[in-house]
Amino acid sequence: MTSVVGQNEIITARQFDVPKERVYEAWTTPELLARWWGPNGFTNTFHEFDPRPGGDWRFIMHGPDGVDYPNHNTFVELVPHERIVLRHNETPEFQVTATFEDADGGTLVTFRQLFKSAEVFEQVKAYCIDGNEQNFDRLETLLRNE
Repeated sequence: MTSVVGQNEIITARQFDVPKERVYEAWTTPELLARWWGPNGFTNTFHEFDPRPGGDWRFIMHGPDGVDYPNHNTFVELVPHERIVLRHNETPEFQVTATFEDADGGTLVTFRQLFKSAEVFEQVKAYCIDGNEQNFDRLETLLRNE
């Protein structure tokens, strides 16, 4: 697992010991995605999930402290088993690019968050790095147990 901070961007990469088709499925099947998306202790309620360019993904992340976080994402690009690009429309605004590559019999996932403003990036980078690692931990657990 690796996290790198670039100009207004956080890049997290991790290798999973499953084929990229399974990893991609975990990102595009709402029942699976809802089980691992978000940091530790968070749960999700999906209201809309339309994984196609221009399609919306609306959901609420329920924090372990009882706070609800509404989310609205728009899918920009989906290339099956290779790439997902989506725009997070809520504050903080950012674009996610997730890529899936064959690697040593498994899948290397690279998760890039490019933030719209440097000011917001500076405010969120400390907790986003740890949150992304927790997100990938949860994905790894799901893939191991599915």
